[in-house]
Amino acid sequence: MRTPSLLRHSCAPVLVAAIATASLLHPGAARAAAGAPVPSAIAEAPARTITMSVGSGQLIRLAHPMTGLFVADDKIADVQVKGQTSLYLFAKTPGTTSVYATDRSGAVIWSADVRVANNITGIGPMLRLAMPDSDITATPVSGMILLTGTVASPRDIEEAERLTGAFAAGVQVLNRLQTATPLQVNLQVKIAEVSRDFVKTLGVNLMTRDTSGGFLFGIAQGRNFGTISNSTDPLHPGTNFDLSKLGQGAGKTSIAMAGHLLGLDIASAIDLAENDGLLTTLAEPNLTALSGETASFLAGGEIPIPIAQGLGQVSIEYKQYGVSLAFTPTVLTDGRISLRVRPEVSQLSAAGSVTLNGFNVPGIVTRRAETTVQLGSGQAFMIGGLLNNNSTNTTDKVPGLGALPIIGALFRSNSFRRQQTELVIIVTPYLVKPVDPSQLKLPTDGYKAPSDASRVLMGTTFKGDSGASRPGPVLAPGAAAPAATSNPPAGGK
Repeated sequence: MRTPSLLRHSCAPVLVAAIATASLLHPGAARAAAGAPVPSAIAEAPARTITMSVGSGQLIRLAHPMTGLFVADDKIADVQVKGQTSLYLFAKTPGTTSVYATDRSGAVIWSADVRVANNITGIGPMLRLAMPDSDITATPVSGMILLTGTVASPRDIEEAERLTGAFAAGVQVLNRLQTATPLQVNLQVKIAEVSRDFVKTLGVNLMTRDTSGGFLFGIAQGRNFGTISNSTDPLHPGTNFDLSKLGQGAGKTSIAMAGHLLGLDIASAIDLAENDGLLTTLAEPNLTALSGETASFLAGGEIPIPIAQGLGQVSIEYKQYGVSLAFTPTVLTDGRISLRVRPEVSQLSAAGSVTLNGFNVPGIVTRRAETTVQLGSGQAFMIGGLLNNNSTNTTDKVPGLGALPIIGALFRSNSFRRQQTELVIIVTPYLVKPVDPSQLKLPTDGYKAPSDASRVLMGTTFKGDSGASRPGPVLAPGAAAPAATSNPPAGGK
């Protein structure tokens, strides 16, 4: 360290004298002495950038002799003058400084920004050796290293940052690398729902008639199931029990009894009903989008909803329903996927419907989830789950009599209903790349409409082979075929 300083100081008197002489001979100084106007000052930035590692040196050869030399900060990079047309640069500590060399007229004949960092000159060759398919530039900036360029995949971005940090120990790394091609994310969503509705009812109807006084007594917990009257047949006098309305209860099973007891004509009916329904829904929407872009999907429809306006006017607004999906993927530097997803399942329902200006607007039952998760490619995650269990027990009874044991069952009706719903939403993202069109299959591939003969005589509804290739464009008659190429089609193997 001492020798460069001594060499630089030993030539200082010569450089000072040369600078003084150049200033006297400068055209601007001559014009000022003659009283001519002097042009305004012009700032000149360094013409080049030199990157050096601490402890390294470079020999600079000049095209013209120099008479002046300026170093902004000799603690970062020092200069040794070998002659009028050559000088040595010596990197000392991390940082950035500027060096200017001028001739006798004061014109800048050489200038540079010198950037010094630990092992900076070896980072580029090291990254090119470790990642030959990448284009990475390492630039020192204020004691840090800025990585710019393109790599093949997000995993290479993380690897380049790790290698740079290990090679230039103790230096902060700013990573601004990008992938060579935009990343695309395919999202597979499974929406499974099971809904069970169980209803059980029990109702009792009782009707009596006193033949001695004509007093009629009855209990009704629902519809009128029949009548008790005198027989109109003179050959068969007596009581006529009419149970013709017994089987008119939709969805119910009725048991009826009729006869004479203790001088009374008695008819009774018991309505029994039990409904057990099961509804399953499975939707698997599949969508692909670029990293950072939003994609949406809807399999369903839209219903018109009337909206009241001023002066008695009515406008129509459409509301979507069905299975919908919207998601925004962002591929992170380590190959993981930050995913903002919004799946929704909705269906029309009579519950909650309203009537507006003569229009019947149905209600919409909606199950929706919206969240942000972070997954790896091919990893699955359950983002939503709903287990709903509702039970309703209703009893209709005669006050007082319905509370009696055993016999009180004749004076009350019971209804029990249980609704169970379970909903599960699972998402799975994948990093995908385009493929050859021949590798993609459609449900309609190989389908052909039947001919009239096969449709009428043979009863054929469709023709075709499973997995057959779909029709493609063909050359017109007489057209020249394109020249063969050795390169495979994009995405092909």
